[in-house]
Amino acid sequence: MKTHKRTPFRAPGGAAEAPAGARPRRGAGRNQPLPAGRAPDAGDELPDAVEAAPKPAPRRQGKPQTGRANRGNIGRNGKPLIEAKPERLQKILAQAGVGSRREMEEWIAAGKVSVNGEVATLGQSVIPTDKVKVGGRLINIRFTGAGARAPRVLMYHKPEGEIVSRDDPDGRPSVFAALPRMRGGRWIAVGRLDFNTSGLLLFTTSGELANKLMHPSSELVREYAVRVLGELTDEAQQQLLKGVELEDGPASFASLTDAGGEGANKWYRVSLFEGRNREVRRMFEAVGCTVSRLIRVRYGPFVLPPQLKRGRCHELEEGEVKALMRELGAAKAAPKP
Repeated sequence: MKTHKRTPFRAPGGAAEAPAGARPRRGAGRNQPLPAGRAPDAGDELPDAVEAAPKPAPRRQGKPQTGRANRGNIGRNGKPLIEAKPERLQKILAQAGVGSRREMEEWIAAGKVSVNGEVATLGQSVIPTDKVKVGGRLINIRFTGAGARAPRVLMYHKPEGEIVSRDDPDGRPSVFAALPRMRGGRWIAVGRLDFNTSGLLLFTTSGELANKLMHPSSELVREYAVRVLGELTDEAQQQLLKGVELEDGPASFASLTDAGGEGANKWYRVSLFEGRNREVRRMFEAVGCTVSRLIRVRYGPFVLPPQLKRGRCHELEEGEVKALMRELGAAKAAPKP
């Protein structure tokens, strides 16, 4: 007759052995072996020898540090911040849309900027958790590290009769009155359009991006639809393409094409790679013609959408802005021919 071996922890049939007269343990009939590799949980019944072993003390779960010890990784709300290296204060303020880098340097030198309650100094660096104030107003600073949110960019269809300025002594309507309101930053105009000029006007929350879009090194084309009063001869057209002399230096169109029209008014499409004050109007005046209407239809990769009505704006998607910034960075890094 075959006999079953007994183990110190198991009785025949799977029931745990207990001394005579002893009260049975709770769940004694459920004392089954655990599968290999699985740790016991609260519902498992363990053998006596295992239960007798001392249990390790549970580890204390500490809260994430939010003070100076972990300042670069944890924000004031206890959530982890993006990894960002310290950046120069004037650059961060420009990215936040407060103003240009040069303006920020002047404000820092004048003592108008503070960091964590102390007056800032030129060349000072900041991190995401620093509290930066300009004129006593808290600024929502933005960093460009991995995972950082892209700046906002607007396309605005400027009508005639609006000025590209926040302060006008004559009280004329401002383009900024039509833009979405924001907290902790401001809209920066990418270039300007005259009071009597309409068309595409760009705005962004980043002074750094605005500077890249306006800087001559980016070589972004500006294209205009121009209605001219007076005859523009073939000789005058060639002169505008070769260059005319203005009071602030020579200027020329990169392209000039006839766009039709009847009577005394004729339309032309012109393009150039700079944006001096009233440059297009002054160039036509230099050859004896008067501009009766001027519309900017393109700025670099941005084309005025036909469905965008005058006085309305369209905001770019974050992916579009990031693609634009990559293109600008690639164009700057590319070697000149």
